Amino acid sequence: MHAEFLNPQTLLSRRHALALLAAPLAAPAWAATGAALPQITLAGPPAIVSAPLIHMAETNALQGVAQRTVFTAWRDPDQLRMMAMGGKADVLAMPSNVAANLYNRGAGVALLNISTWSSQWIVTRDAQRKALADFKGEEIAVPFRGDMPDIVLQLLAAKQGLDVQRDFRIRYVPTPMEAMQLLITRRVSHALLTEPGVSLALRKTQSFPVGLIAPTLHRGADLQQEWGRLFQRAPRVPQAGIAAVGGVRAQPQVLAAVERAYAQSVAWCRSNALECGRMMARHIDLLTPEAVADAMAVSQLEAVPAAQARPELEFFYGQLMTRNPQLVGGKLPDAAFFGAGA
Repeated sequence: MHAEFLNPQTLLSRRHALALLAAPLAAPAWAATGAALPQITLAGPPAIVSAPLIHMAETNALQGVAQRTVFTAWRDPDQLRMMAMGGKADVLAMPSNVAANLYNRGAGVALLNISTWSSQWIVTRDAQRKALADFKGEEIAVPFRGDMPDIVLQLLAAKQGLDVQRDFRIRYVPTPMEAMQLLITRRVSHALLTEPGVSLALRKTQSFPVGLIAPTLHRGADLQQEWGRLFQRAPRVPQAGIAAVGGVRAQPQVLAAVERAYAQSVAWCRSNALECGRMMARHIDLLTPEAVADAMAVSQLEAVPAAQARPELEFFYGQLMTRNPQLVGGKLPDAAFFGAGA
C-alpha cells in the first residue's frame, strides 16, 4: 500500500464510518406502499457537481416522487462518508472512487451518473508554469489528502516518473477553501483547486479589497489535459457524480426521476450560468455568482448515466488499483454498482 494516499487520522475516521455498516437499515414504510416519499435529501460539496442538486431542490423537481426536496452541503470526504452510511441523505454527489469504495465495503450505494469530468487546475502566481512537471521542487497546497483531487495529482505524477512526496513539496490542507486562502494571502505560490474554487480565486485577486494584497493568479497545469496527454485518452477524468444510498435504491421510479431531473438541471445550469451562480451562492458560503458562472464556462459538466460511463470508470479505477487498491475497496465494483441500466 502506498502510505502517502492515506494518513492515520483519515484511516481512523473512515474506520469509524465503516463501523456503521454493521447496523442494517430498516426498510422505510414508503418502500412497501409505493407512496411518495415525504422528503428526499440531496447532498453535495461546494463544487460544480452540486449545482444541479441545488436547482432540483429550489424547483422541487422531484415532486412526482417526493413531497419535498432539500439540499444540504458536505464539507469534506469524511463527512460525506458519515452522511452516506448514517442515513443523513438519499442522493449524494461524491467522488467516483468514494462511491466504489463504499459499495465494495458493503454500503448501500448505487452510482447513478458521472457528471463532473474533472475541473482541476494548479493555480499559480507564475504564468510560465503550464505543465505538472514545471512545478517540480515547488510547494503546492493540496486539499483532501488521499482523496480527489490528490489522487489524480499522484497518478499524473507517477505516470511521468515523478513522485509527489519526493519531487514536490506538498502542503496538505483540510479543504479547498483553505488552499485558496493560502494562495491569495501569499503564503503559498501554487495550489491545486477545483471549480468553482479556481474561478473564485482568480476573481478575488482582481477585486477590491483583496486585489490590493493578493497576487495575480493564473491557471497553470490543467490536470484534464495532462490526463489526456499522459494516458493517450480524451482529456477528461470521471471525477464525480451522484449516487443513491439507503432505501431509495429499492425504488426504481425514484431513481429514474432523480436521474431525469438532474440531467435537466445540468442543462438549465449550463444555459443560465449567472442565475445558477446566484442560486449556489444562496446555499454555499463564500461562493459568488460570477465565480460560478466563470466555472460553468470551463467545467466539463455532463450527466452520463453510470452504465454508459462504466468503461471510463473502470479504466480510472484500474489506475487507482495499481497505486493503492483500497482506494476503490480492493476490487472493481460489479455490475450492480453501475445503476439500473448496467
